[in-house]
Amino acid sequence: MILVPALADIEQRATSPAERAFARLLRDVVGDADAVAFHSVDLRSHSYKQQAEADFVVLWKGTVVVIEIKGGGVRRHDGIWYSVDRRGDWHKLIGSPMEQARSAAFALRDILREEGIGWFAHESVVVTPDIDAPPHAVGWLPTHWLARDDMTIAKLTASLDAVVAGARTPPSSQRRARTSDLRTRLFGEFTRMPVIDAQRGAVIEEQTRATAGQARVLAALARNQRVLVFGGAGTGKSLVLVEAAKQEADQGRSVLITFRSPGLVQFFSPHIADRDIDLVPFENLARVHPHDVVLVDEAQDLMTAEAMDRIDTVIDGGRAAGRWRMFLDPNNQAHVDGGYDEDVAALVADEAISVDLDLNVRNTRAIVHVVQEYLGADIGDPGIVHGEKVAWHTTPGDASVADAEALAKELLADGARRDQTWIIDVASSDAPRTSAAGFTVTSPRYAKGLEVEHALVCGLPVDFDRASIAAFYVAVTRARVSLHILASKDDKKRLQKLVRQRMVTE
Repeated sequence: MILVPALADIEQRATSPAERAFARLLRDVVGDADAVAFHSVDLRSHSYKQQAEADFVVLWKGTVVVIEIKGGGVRRHDGIWYSVDRRGDWHKLIGSPMEQARSAAFALRDILREEGIGWFAHESVVVTPDIDAPPHAVGWLPTHWLARDDMTIAKLTASLDAVVAGARTPPSSQRRARTSDLRTRLFGEFTRMPVIDAQRGAVIEEQTRATAGQARVLAALARNQRVLVFGGAGTGKSLVLVEAAKQEADQGRSVLITFRSPGLVQFFSPHIADRDIDLVPFENLARVHPHDVVLVDEAQDLMTAEAMDRIDTVIDGGRAAGRWRMFLDPNNQAHVDGGYDEDVAALVADEAISVDLDLNVRNTRAIVHVVQEYLGADIGDPGIVHGEKVAWHTTPGDASVADAEALAKELLADGARRDQTWIIDVASSDAPRTSAAGFTVTSPRYAKGLEVEHALVCGLPVDFDRASIAAFYVAVTRARVSLHILASKDDKKRLQKLVRQRMVTE
């Protein structure tokens, strides 16, 4: 069964040994291809109390099962419920475990029905893995309280089947929710993805619900063998790829992440540290054995017959029959680093389903609008409304790295972090270097796929051909907080000409 978050994350974050053990058991349960389990979820306000919590929410054969885990002992005395720790000490509970599970189940029902999902069956289950039998209580079905003897893969599977078999059926007047819609909404409600706060100028450390697009993509990736994910710069393709890779590895599959852009090594490495996931740049694939699942980032760089043939060799079963996910930008950054053959792209598209990411979770609204105005590129609707305007800085001559470095010093004096201030030279293809003042100076080729708080763009092209437009596109879509474009008067005239040309061709 798919776990969200991945088992390694649950093992690290869960404070309850009972929850960690139950997660390991759930991970090995099979029998429903659509099954997914979400751990430790907070449910928004509902009519019963301000906040409800669920240890696990499991979608099993079309039924939502909310599970409350109670490690140690559980006792009921004079109508009051207590938990019993390993030392034998009793701790009063605010209510019975059954009430907690039911309250969370009703909260989830209300949330999803408010969103128009339709009627769906939901059940509440209590699991006490450390006791031999549940305490006597009225009003609880034996099938809905699991104890120590049920803690095997076979018995847990049978228990879930029994719970679902006794689930309610929809009233004749109500529309039943489709299982696929339920899965997508649950992914959206409970998958946690990092987002950007442009006013603070940093990634928020807390996690927030996945966007609707991210939820739809994650649900599709979990169910399908071969998937193409389309999204402009800043729509979160690489973050979704990481989450998908963790889920695949959690299922015991061998997982490979590959890409052409050299800078992506530093992005992916910390996200998959201590995971059984191979991270291999495309140029090193010749020495790689076939994997159960292959995830390709910035796949538009690799849409050539030669590149696809090489990728075919590292997929168990080959590209036509194996399991793979390719993430690509429809705005075609391939002119920066790589190749794009439309005939090859059409052939690959015929082998997979396609899904889209359409909300920009990196760039502020101002940056999104500049990209749309000058380049006509669709990088999604701006999810970050607030943020600084794009700053244009006029230079007396051609805008150079030295001009950008002088501006970077001003930003530093205003509170910007040196390590989060990059100078991107559009005319360059060189690897990153550190300037005399300690700022990173890089090129579109090496900045591709990465992001930074403050981006200073210089070296605008004299001729806006396909390659230089692609390089400019990459440069101006790296910023999370502020974008500064250094341009001479001639540069601005050429940009205005570019806008006019684009308007004529549209």
